[in-house]
Amino acid sequence: MFNNYHLHYSYSKFYFFPEVFRYTGYYGAFLLWNFVIIPALAEKRRIAWHIILGLALLTALWGLFGITDTWLKGYLFYHKSADYVYNLVFKTNVLYALWVMMMLTFYSMIKYSANFLLSNVDKIQAKYRVLTHDCIIAIVICMIVAFMMALADFPVELITTFVIIAPVAIGIYALSFYSLIPQTLAKNRGIFNYLLKTAGVMLLISIPIGILTSLIFESSEPTFIVGGFNCGIQLLITGPFAWIVYKRKMAGNQEITYLKTALGRSTADLDFLRSQINPHFLFNALNTLYGTALQENAERTAEGVQRLGDMMRFMLQENMQEKILLVREIDYLNNYIALQTLRTQTSPDISIVLQIEEHINALQIAPMLLIPFIENAFKHGISLRQPSHINISLQTKENTLYFDVHNSIHPKVFNDTEKYNNGIGLENVKQRLILLYPNKHELVIRESAKDFFIHLTIQLQ
Repeated sequence: MFNNYHLHYSYSKFYFFPEVFRYTGYYGAFLLWNFVIIPALAEKRRIAWHIILGLALLTALWGLFGITDTWLKGYLFYHKSADYVYNLVFKTNVLYALWVMMMLTFYSMIKYSANFLLSNVDKIQAKYRVLTHDCIIAIVICMIVAFMMALADFPVELITTFVIIAPVAIGIYALSFYSLIPQTLAKNRGIFNYLLKTAGVMLLISIPIGILTSLIFESSEPTFIVGGFNCGIQLLITGPFAWIVYKRKMAGNQEITYLKTALGRSTADLDFLRSQINPHFLFNALNTLYGTALQENAERTAEGVQRLGDMMRFMLQENMQEKILLVREIDYLNNYIALQTLRTQTSPDISIVLQIEEHINALQIAPMLLIPFIENAFKHGISLRQPSHINISLQTKENTLYFDVHNSIHPKVFNDTEKYNNGIGLENVKQRLILLYPNKHELVIRESAKDFFIHLTIQLQ
């Protein structure tokens, strides 16, 4: 413009120093607004004073931009009157100063909003399950991008398109994680079924988005362009991206669950074995006792030692495996029940009723999972002085195990060494069920003054 009017142009006078003063003003306004005025207003400290300070800052910026603009546009003085130039420059810079203050305010809003969202991610996600951790971070990023686009003076059409598409993408992502993908996978459907659901959602929300876009642009052509672009982005990028992320998170969660299960199972098994008699210590001694009992014609003693030996062999060999056949677990239960029956069969007041299915398919179960319930029944349900009963039922239907134990309860006598020793059996098995069969078991325990009842169902493989 200076060349057009054949004027001498000085880079330092008409550009460099005016711009230095402007950017110094930007930076000073940024510091004052975001580190003095806004924090004070947020904390409600001397509100009136800081409002006046904010108005003074707006006035100072207006003056700074007006003065520097008289140098940046100094060529106007050579073909227009001074009054005209000052009037034009200062009127224009009122709006520019307001725009700068608006950008500073927008920045403060983003900063405080982002700080609140990122500091309370867990609370927000707990209250609004649809808002995942990724969605909250995406909201913060979108606010920052929108601010940078406005600051860089992007075209209004581009900013509007971004402001429409970005929230829709976050919403589709959140809805996919919360509802669409879990429902699709629950029905054993694939990604195409999920994308059809996403397309249905897009059809529903396209109507209000189209109305909003037409009001903004006041034309039908941009409305169809933005709508088509929005649908394409959501169906071709956001939807598949959400599917991939969800599947990867599922795989990661399964790996974490497996590791937790392995660790918990090791701890539970260790605690369980610590509560048992060491089979390594007894196994050889049992063989000796068995031979002695046969020599002395003590048939019940020999039978008891033999069954105990079988149980010890089971604990040595099969208890260390992750899964065993259900029939082997039943053999162990029968041995234990037969061993306990040896001491109760002479008492007519003790009733032990068994309904254990013998012919079972090749189902597998974690070892030593059922025995704590039976041990508990014999420990607390049998009294040689009072009538007692134990009813045990074990049935399978398809791949589901149904296990019930119902026994009487007797208060322990004063000198009972087990009176204050509840053991870790039931707590141990509860923990193992949670770890080994998550969402695949149901355990119901009921207790009255004279009876104790457990009902357990497990979905086996």
